[in-house]
Formats: sequence, C-alpha cells, structure tokens
Amino acid sequence: MNKQPEKAMILAAGMGRRLRPLTDDKPKALVSLGGKTLLELVIRQLKNFGIRAIIINVHHHAQQIIDFVKRNNSFGLHIEFSFEERLLNTGGGLKKARWFFEDSETFLLHNVDVLTDMNYQVLFAHLRSTHALAALAVRKRKTNRYLLFDAQMRLTGWQNIQSGKLKIVRKIFPAFRPFAFSGIQALRSKIFEFFPEQDVFSLIDVYLQLAYRSYPIVGVVNNKDRWLDVGKPETLHAAEQIFADFFVDGVRPQ
Repeated sequence: MNKQPEKAMILAAGMGRRLRPLTDDKPKALVSLGGKTLLELVIRQLKNFGIRAIIINVHHHAQQIIDFVKRNNSFGLHIEFSFEERLLNTGGGLKKARWFFEDSETFLLHNVDVLTDMNYQVLFAHLRSTHALAALAVRKRKTNRYLLFDAQMRLTGWQNIQSGKLKIVRKIFPAFRPFAFSGIQALRSKIFEFFPEQDVFSLIDVYLQLAYRSYPIVGVVNNKDRWLDVGKPETLHAAEQIFADFFVDGVRPQ
C-alpha cells in the first residue's frame, strides 16, 4: 500500500503585482477573501487532504505571513518558512527548501493564489502509475502560456501565445495537445537530483529539460473540479461566489 504524502510546499513569495494596490502593504498570501486569507484557505485544503507538514516560501512582507501563521497556532500543523532575500523563481524557491523533504518520497507543491476542490490524490496516483518525476494539474482554458503534451499526456513543449515563443523538446505526432497549468503539482523528491547549480531558475524549465532527456513529466487533466486563479482582482471577486462554501469552515465539504 502506498503511503499518502504528508508534506507540501506553498509558493507565497511573489510580489502580488496583479493585485495592487491590495498588495502594497501586505503579501498576496494575506489578501482576504470571504473573511479568510488566501493562505488560510490553501492551508485548510491541504490539511483536509491529509497534509501534516508545510513549508512556505516568503519574501514580500515576509514577517506578516510568519506572524499570521503563529497567531493561528500553525492551524494545527507543523509549518516552516523559507525566507528568500531575493526572489528565486519557482525552481530556486523549491531548491532552497529541499532540506524539508529529505525524509519524503513524494510531496505536493501549491501556488498560494490558486483555489480548487480537486482531489490531490489523483496527482499522486498518476505519479505512481506513470513513474513520472512530476505530475502537473492542467486544464483546458484560455491563457497566454500553454504546456504541450503528447497523446499519453507526457510533456513535449511550451508555448507563449502572446510573445510567439515556442519550445519543443520532444517531436511527437500527432499534433501537440495544449493545456494550461493549474499551479498545483505532485513531485518525487528524486527530482532534486536534476536541479541546476544556480539559485534562481524556473521549475518549468527543469521539466522541459527532463522531458528532452526522456524523463517522464506528465499532465493530469482536471476540467471537472472547481479551480480559480485568484491572483487578480476580477477573479478574486468571482471566487466569493464560486467558492462560497470554503468560507464557512475553510475546508472542502465532505
């Protein structure tokens, strides 16, 4: 029997520029929605899933996040912080927190500005069944940047519609299938072995390099469950209705 992962990382170090002026004097993680902060909503979802230990990377108004978590007694979990003097991007941020996952075979990585009621276990099931290093939650939705997959949902490339940039790392036919990344991913700790020496780098770039070397990085399509990027004003307001049940007790109804 596979043991359910008990550790996760919440990416919360960003400047929250899309939410200005709300984030001028507070971090994006502490923006309020339905009377609860984005950070609390994500923490409670992870706790409801079975996560017992979380590390949060912090930078912009970092002390506010630390104080908030401590005031709430860490929500009954073991919570650590990874302070970034400069922003390290997604890959660099995870690399700095590597020590936290030394005793874990797999773990979850979750953006602080993403709300969803998806069952995270689906990601870990794909991680096991495909022997992948990472399983990424993806959706069919309009965006400027797409991840490209083959028919078996193995990563083959990346595309920026706005700039016209296209990176193809594996030439697979028929045509590539574009999906939008949902900001949630399950990873094997083994992936740390493939990280570059530099401190600042994108996790997506690591995925593309691994896919080029034929290491499996897979997408998990999740179009049925609720999902919303609440890192911008228009979706922040929409979330108050879409996720109204989240604000009652902060967890997904059973």
